[in-house]
Amino acid sequence: MVTAKSWSQPGTQQQSSNRTGQSVKKQTTMMAKIAAGVIALALMPALASASAVDQFKSFVTNNKSARGEFTQQQVKMVDGNPKISKTTSGNFIFSRPGKFIWAYTKPYEQILQADGDKLYIYDKDLNQVTVKALGNALGSSPAAILFGSAGTADLDKNFSFKEVGAKQGMEWLEATPKAKDTQFERIGIGMKDGVPVALELRDNFGQFSILTLKNLEKNPSLKPDEFKFIVPAGADVFRQ
Repeated sequence: MVTAKSWSQPGTQQQSSNRTGQSVKKQTTMMAKIAAGVIALALMPALASASAVDQFKSFVTNNKSARGEFTQQQVKMVDGNPKISKTTSGNFIFSRPGKFIWAYTKPYEQILQADGDKLYIYDKDLNQVTVKALGNALGSSPAAILFGSAGTADLDKNFSFKEVGAKQGMEWLEATPKAKDTQFERIGIGMKDGVPVALELRDNFGQFSILTLKNLEKNPSLKPDEFKFIVPAGADVFRQ
């Protein structure tokens, strides 16, 4: 005959204790997961609300070099409507400040290369190289936005920034050159996940170009002579 006293035997009590411990452990694990979820949800608005200007300046601060690909579209206004008049593409690599290679590969080959001291423009079809002193040539140009700046202090010296808002799945900011003699009126920059993925370059004549960046690799390993320009054999060299 089984009595109520039988249920209080040591073995039975141990099993009951184990079940209780397992239950408490499961509850603790579940509470930890819930807490982690709550923290993640609490952090999400803060991350998502990072302004385009803050994202861009953070990119400049934390990425001294990068490489990637680009597509450039020149846009003209025809009867009040924007029309793409020309499309080019290629790849780029830069190391701040003032070192970069901007290589057009389609529909023709042309290279803009700077070694921190001089700017070389090479036209393959003409086999011609134009050499310019880099100096302050970048200044308030789009090149300075992408890779000329040594840091945010240089950016603030040459540009005024303001938020534009979200469009096309990106957060946009607008950079206006402080210098009066620049050919660009303003530069729009589209940020996504902390990196620039699009630029709108508007000149003083109301025309603009659209740059789309992709496959951007941040802080790649670079060779010591990565940006040393070698004049192609037989090329005509013009110095300005």
